Amino acid sequence: MTSPIRFGAFEVDTRSGELRRQGSRLKLQEQPFQVLVLLLEHPGEVVTREELTKKLWRDNTFVDFDRGLNKAINRLREVLRDSAEKPRFIETLPQRGYRFIAPVQIDGQASSALPSSPSALSKPEGAKPFDVELHPELEVPVPRRGLTRGLFILIQCMYLVFYLVALFRWQDVHRIADGFLAGWGAMMIVTTVLVTGAIGIPLRCYLISGAAFDHRRLGEKFSRLFPAILALDELWAVAPFLLMEKIGFGAAFAATAGLLYLPFSERSLVRMAYPQLRK
Repeated sequence: MTSPIRFGAFEVDTRSGELRRQGSRLKLQEQPFQVLVLLLEHPGEVVTREELTKKLWRDNTFVDFDRGLNKAINRLREVLRDSAEKPRFIETLPQRGYRFIAPVQIDGQASSALPSSPSALSKPEGAKPFDVELHPELEVPVPRRGLTRGLFILIQCMYLVFYLVALFRWQDVHRIADGFLAGWGAMMIVTTVLVTGAIGIPLRCYLISGAAFDHRRLGEKFSRLFPAILALDELWAVAPFLLMEKIGFGAAFAATAGLLYLPFSERSLVRMAYPQLRK
């Protein structure tokens, strides 16, 4: 194909190897671009993973084909602002391959991207119902991004409540801390709570807004902030011991154990929703 290919607000120039959206050039690496071209050459048809692998790598190339193809597909979806759960352009057919489902225009002539027969939707013989696309980094089935983002936001809201309650009731914090370490020790605990709470509030607001508005570079930003987030969260993980008189040692210990693991859960949720692809 030498003519520009159009679909939605996008245009593909196969001669220059460029993808544009409403006239603006988008940054897309060679392999995801080749995947897009191959899918556009067969609109509405299933392009198998084997065909895509042969397109991207030569026979004498030794790489993890599945992982590399998953990364190329995810990068392509990211640029097209598409999703595997509710695809507008690229549909995943488990254990088979992918299909371009949006209408395609070549030289002003539209090509239907709908499957030619209902049989195209049927599963191959021997296909298992749990065969799904794997996440390119974590080797787990690709989850619903809405679910992972929602869980991430809930965790940030929980920490935000921790900070606000501690700041509003700092005198109670001082009274409880004075029971552990009287004098300067209690004052140090209160100061630490006030300072880290004041730092944590804008941090959590940033993470909540980033996930809520689906900021595409949130994964990259979170990775850079993770050392500071880890230190902050691990420090606040001991907060349940301030309530030990009311909830008991066992409950405080269990809550602390859960909070110690929570920052790693945050990182996993972000990686699921925003996989980082090497350039």
